[in-house]
Amino acid sequence: MTAVESEVPHLAAEDFFGPPVRTRASISPDGGRIAYLAPWRERLNIWVESADRDGEARCVTADDKRSVHVYHWTHDPRWMIYEQDGDGDENWHLYRVDLDDPDAPAVDLTPFPGVRAAGFELPHARPGKALVRLNHRDPAEFDLYELDIATGGLTMVAENPGQVSNLLYTPGGDLYAHSLTAEGDIRLAKRDAETGELRPVVTFPGEDYPLDVHPFQLTPDGTGAWIGSNRDSDRTRLVRLDLATGEETEVDSHPVFDLDMRSVVFPALPSPLILDRRTGELLGVRYLGERQVIRALDPHFAAVLRELETLGEGEISAVSSDESGQRWVVAFNHDRAPGATYYYDHATGRSRLLFRPFPHLDPETMAPMTPVTVTARDGLKLPSYLTLPVGVEPRGLPMVLLVHGGPWHRDSWRFDPAAQFLASRGYAVLQVNFRGSAGYGKAFLKAGIGELAGKMHDDLVDGVDWAVRSGYADPDRVAVFGGSYGGYAALVGVSFTPGVFAAAVDFCGISNLVTFLRTVPEFVKPYLVNNWYLFAGDPGRPEQEADLWARSPVSRVADIRTPLLVVQGGNDVRVVKAESDQIVGAVRARGVEVEYMVKDDEGHAFMNPENNIDMFRAADRFLARHLGGRPETA
Repeated sequence: MTAVESEVPHLAAEDFFGPPVRTRASISPDGGRIAYLAPWRERLNIWVESADRDGEARCVTADDKRSVHVYHWTHDPRWMIYEQDGDGDENWHLYRVDLDDPDAPAVDLTPFPGVRAAGFELPHARPGKALVRLNHRDPAEFDLYELDIATGGLTMVAENPGQVSNLLYTPGGDLYAHSLTAEGDIRLAKRDAETGELRPVVTFPGEDYPLDVHPFQLTPDGTGAWIGSNRDSDRTRLVRLDLATGEETEVDSHPVFDLDMRSVVFPALPSPLILDRRTGELLGVRYLGERQVIRALDPHFAAVLRELETLGEGEISAVSSDESGQRWVVAFNHDRAPGATYYYDHATGRSRLLFRPFPHLDPETMAPMTPVTVTARDGLKLPSYLTLPVGVEPRGLPMVLLVHGGPWHRDSWRFDPAAQFLASRGYAVLQVNFRGSAGYGKAFLKAGIGELAGKMHDDLVDGVDWAVRSGYADPDRVAVFGGSYGGYAALVGVSFTPGVFAAAVDFCGISNLVTFLRTVPEFVKPYLVNNWYLFAGDPGRPEQEADLWARSPVSRVADIRTPLLVVQGGNDVRVVKAESDQIVGAVRARGVEVEYMVKDDEGHAFMNPENNIDMFRAADRFLARHLGGRPETA
């Protein structure tokens, strides 16, 4: 052991996956209070304190079953809204908290069993109101409602006419329907107020937008929308769509990067658009390449941004301001220091550190996340990230290939607790943005069409080969670890290329593409045409069903000989538990080692800290047995 290595603390899973002391802070519209999430009875709840630090913080929610992760200030700083589902079933309800009476219980504003609230919006032209979409009438269709926040009254604005993914309501009372054509293209149409007929405004090629057009933000005057467009371009830029003519006018673009689209997969991540709290006007735009770039489109925000960027190291992540645009709360993203959050007063120039979410994690002992480029066997450049353990000679290391989900997502430079945890055990960690990943241009994205268990997997294997050739990895001690699509990739790794990996960890992964696509929620099925059906196949067509089966890990169980750890949420509605049951049962029947962990109070992503801790403790022991790492627990 080197002197440097002896100084690196051997942290436990709790240190990385336990609850933060505070996180996700934002400032109230009047600038008088700051809200944040912090533990109460071992679950994250909403706390509120004075922005001037002249009073004690108060916990204003009381959820001791499942952590709160998403909340919203409203126009009136008396009322706060938060979202919560039931044990990961993704049937989100909206709850209202009265900050003038914090001891009063939260009120469920959408108290309908089995119903999902989606698309919560606060229209600037309607103070005290919110727009929300509910599938209360029909589980497969979302209708548009207006919510009176103070009274809790719900009024239907428009009934979904069928096969409409989104209904947009302008300040002037115009209604637009966002839907798919029979060919799978994305169409925006305006409803005629007298006849109810839908008049097409613009159509987008569906195959260019696997997860729909994003962002799609109405302008404050309701005559246009700011959207992410790649029309006649490889890159996604910001344009203004004229709702009368369908014409696009460029607002801003980056010469190399796409708009930062990560929030389309993970809505809790910041939107690519930074908007004025009071007016809804556009202040800035986020782009993402190896690192993030924020471009200011407003002179006042440009001045504020220059000051905000000096407060912390890394990149600005979440940012909020009061309605005056003078008082701000900003969090930073850094590969070795998660979420340092600051308060800044632009009128006085004063600032202060509010908190660090995990103050016990010393940035000096965390592992840097380094952008690298892997060249695939057909010459395609694959943007990737390499995290090497601190204090260890980076030669011939055991390695974990950590695969992102989606697959229409991407890995990015950030504090990744999984990568840090694995690096702390002595593993090199490689994250490859394989073809089909989002954020690298239209051609890179569409290169994944038809390539599940094909070139998309070849890219991952080529990443392993790159790490071995570069001397970082021991070819006999490589594991694959992923969740969702990444879990599918882990299972593909052990069934299609069993000689590459010494161990595999599958978290909520797809084992059978046919049954997976037949069991997704009903409201999702009409919109699979541009993503799963395009990239993988439609199980309703016999020839495509056969191909889906051939690309499914369960079809190659006879080839699996690699030790396997499978982790599953019992309430997962995206990749149902039967997907894991299938592969575990089939592999165990052949006598191959399989560990199986099911958490009945979780869905597609684990929210409760003890469950994430259990999963990574199990992964720690499992990988140590098969790769020779240094586990915390026996």
